[in-house]
Amino acid sequence: MCGISGILCLEDGKAVDLRLLRAMTDLISHRGPDDEGYFLYSESNGAAQYSGKDSSAPIKELHPQLDLQAKASLGFGFRRLAILDLSPGGHQPMSDPQLGLHIAFNGEIYNYLELRDELRQLGYEFATQSDTEVILKAYHAWGEGCVRRFNGIWAFAIWDGGKRALFCSRDRFGVKPFYYCVHGRTLFFGSEIKQLLLADIDKTLNQTMLWRSMKINSLQVYGAETFWRSVHALEAGHNLIVRDSQISLQRYHTLDPDLFGTSSLPFSAAVERYRELFQRAVRWQMRSDVEVGACLSGGLDSSAIVCTAANQTGRQLQTFSSYFAEVPQLDERRWIDAVSSHCGCASHLTSPSAENALEWLAESTWFNDLPVGAGFAAQYGVMRLAQQAGIKVLLDGQGSDELTGGYRHAQYRFLARLLRSGQGKALLREVTSYLRIHGATQGMAGLGKSLLATALSESQLYELEFRNLRFEPFNGDFLGQARQSLTEPILARIKNTRGGKLANFLFNNVYTTSLPTLLHWEDRMSMAASLESRVPFLDHELAELAFSLPDDYKIRQASGKYIHRQAMRTIVPPAIYDRTDKSVFGSPIHRLWLRGALRPAVESLFASTVFRQRGIWSLPRILAQWHKYLRGDNSQAEMLFNVFALENWFRVFIDK
Repeated sequence: MCGISGILCLEDGKAVDLRLLRAMTDLISHRGPDDEGYFLYSESNGAAQYSGKDSSAPIKELHPQLDLQAKASLGFGFRRLAILDLSPGGHQPMSDPQLGLHIAFNGEIYNYLELRDELRQLGYEFATQSDTEVILKAYHAWGEGCVRRFNGIWAFAIWDGGKRALFCSRDRFGVKPFYYCVHGRTLFFGSEIKQLLLADIDKTLNQTMLWRSMKINSLQVYGAETFWRSVHALEAGHNLIVRDSQISLQRYHTLDPDLFGTSSLPFSAAVERYRELFQRAVRWQMRSDVEVGACLSGGLDSSAIVCTAANQTGRQLQTFSSYFAEVPQLDERRWIDAVSSHCGCASHLTSPSAENALEWLAESTWFNDLPVGAGFAAQYGVMRLAQQAGIKVLLDGQGSDELTGGYRHAQYRFLARLLRSGQGKALLREVTSYLRIHGATQGMAGLGKSLLATALSESQLYELEFRNLRFEPFNGDFLGQARQSLTEPILARIKNTRGGKLANFLFNNVYTTSLPTLLHWEDRMSMAASLESRVPFLDHELAELAFSLPDDYKIRQASGKYIHRQAMRTIVPPAIYDRTDKSVFGSPIHRLWLRGALRPAVESLFASTVFRQRGIWSLPRILAQWHKYLRGDNSQAEMLFNVFALENWFRVFIDK
């Protein structure tokens, strides 16, 4: 829920530019259309709260309008999407004058009821029904370690008046965003990158980041880096603290490789525990004072969420899905209908067209802060559909593939582990199953990749992909600049942990190669429609359990997510459990639209003066690959779309 902005002067005598703070807050009104608020602090005037032009009448009665002439060394701005405690008591920024604490908070603390009871036993009293107040009291009670007690998604900033310190935090897996920049002895922070670009900061582009993200799509989000050199992401599981004008970063959570595969739970007990934690996660994430809906793709993950949530709500659960009739693998209606009928859901369907994709391209890029991915039309269409139905909260299925080996490449690592450990019988059994499922040609290709995974480390495998999978769209001048700015190997974040081949692959999925980019898209496309997206599979206790389990609990008989499937067996309809043909969530951009309805737009872009004078593209290579694609070769379709998407990003964020 919501969006935050902030400016902190790190030098005595400087004052916050309140017009800039208001502009930063206005820019993310889509994240919080229900309310607006401000908090200012100065040594001379103390703390003060203000309303904004979009605040409700009761809030305006409680707090004066933001005074642009006020002097402050710290300012918070806030846009509210009202989900818990819809009363004026839930207004933010929230202050507790007795404790000297003030907060701007984006997210949800799902176990806030349990924490509130615990804090009451410690003597704390509560004036609201919000999870925001629970954070303030928890911080006062347990200090910076309070975040380890939270089960939820968050990005927040707390001003501790007693310590004269700013404490900022981001949730364990980075579901909610937090960006910051230091310029001219001033700290700027916010929920979206575009807010910081309003300030007079260094806007030099990070060519290395552009290059990396084009060659491997899933690396659009990469640690603290962004597409601008001076703008940084607060990484998942980290706190940012400012004391005495000094900024420090602290990691408070990470999955521990020393614990990977160490669980001694029998398989049946592990299944029960996995299901128990999943169902608790859905139950807690259904906590809301507004209606909760769910995305439904027709696959096992979203179906399990829908079937569980339908039993947790006192009303008919509304579900939202996309389909594309022109590509059978992307038309999931029969499975969506099976789940909807089983659960008695109200099913809403959308089928975005190529024309919709082109119409939404610029605004989706603006909301995304990054070039859009090829599935943007499906995701954006689903979120708009939910918004039109009056939904504010959606449950979605991100994360389960990263926890239990749902991606095809996870099987290569599993086979590599069996080969390296000399488990001949198990290896023969898995190889036989793999060839039976995938056939001789595809199966032998997969076994070849397994041999590569045996011989190479995880970082070496990604380096091989970076060099060879896609053609190089950039010219020599750009590549020279990108290489020159490197201070470490371009894929240095790909870790080679002690946890074994499969666990290492999944660990990198969670923190670098898959999940961070997926969560970025999830946040931006949902918040573009003023929706909060919640992801039950990323409950941190469920994630820690999954990583503690042996590899053969996750992959068995050449199928991934084995324990996940067994745990969901009693939850989803048999038709969903027995499926073996689930495709990825996406749209027909690569297969059909680029050479069909989108072809005129692509060719117009390639022929444009703006594109040719961009100074970064290798036009001969791009056009050569484009003509191969038009003749039916799809091998470089993804990179061709990446070029189209990045050039449109330049036009939205740089040219304007």
